[in-house]
Amino acid sequence: MRLYGYTTQLTHRIYPVRPGPHRERHFEWKSNQVSLSVFVSSFSFWRKKRPSLFEYTFGRLVGKEIDRMASRDMVKRAEQLVEGAMKGNDASHDASHVWRVRDLALSLAREEGLSSNPDSMEIVELAALLHDIVATLACRDPSEEKLVENFLEEEGIDDGKKTKILSIIKGMGFKDELAGLGNHEFSPEFGVVQDADRLDAIGAIGIARCFTFGGNRNRVLHDPAIQPRSDLSKEQYMKKEEQTTVNHFHEKLLKLKDLMKTKAGQRRAEKRHKFMEEFLKEFYEEWDGRA
Repeated sequence: MRLYGYTTQLTHRIYPVRPGPHRERHFEWKSNQVSLSVFVSSFSFWRKKRPSLFEYTFGRLVGKEIDRMASRDMVKRAEQLVEGAMKGNDASHDASHVWRVRDLALSLAREEGLSSNPDSMEIVELAALLHDIVATLACRDPSEEKLVENFLEEEGIDDGKKTKILSIIKGMGFKDELAGLGNHEFSPEFGVVQDADRLDAIGAIGIARCFTFGGNRNRVLHDPAIQPRSDLSKEQYMKKEEQTTVNHFHEKLLKLKDLMKTKAGQRRAEKRHKFMEEFLKEFYEEWDGRA
């Protein structure tokens, strides 16, 4: 980046574009999260003629770099929280699932044009990272339900962002959509995070997760005598009655393509949905001895 006669590099140094008389000046910024030292080689022209413009522009540059570093540190702490919370889960809902959802959500956000807004991208990343923690911990200990909210408060997330993140997390569930409680007036951030979570439930990864989940709960792989339930209500979906792993495709996974909120999510869901249909066709043929 050129900055009024200077070339800036985010290695924390600013160098003159061309040789000339200069002297080195040292700046240091510290916060409770980052410490940044900066050396500046400045022309005497800048020191004498336009010092205020230089200091203002340089200060903004360093301020943005400090914000970026602080944000990455916060994401690392969120990742550590995820690893601790998801430890011991089977592979259908482990930390790797969260990393995939985060990567998908950020990719969808870029396709949906959110990358120009750093606040939106931060909301998307944090919501994606923290989306499964409440459900996981609440099953073990109801007192842990506020863990995510407490984390956001400790990190100093402002109330507006915190409200959006918690709203995304609380509104993502498939069962709520069955009950007509889905988020009909959703934000772009909500759309990309929910779509990312649902994309990870379909396609090749979705198939692997489905059989992992069923195996962990000792479900029957397939039984032609047990038909998939149709037009499920929230109560029926939550009811712990005997079901097969393959029926889960018909009761939930094959419905997700038409529930995508974003154009980017819809495009990706088409391919993954088709892959599941082809898999089930082959599965039934092999089950019946026809393949």
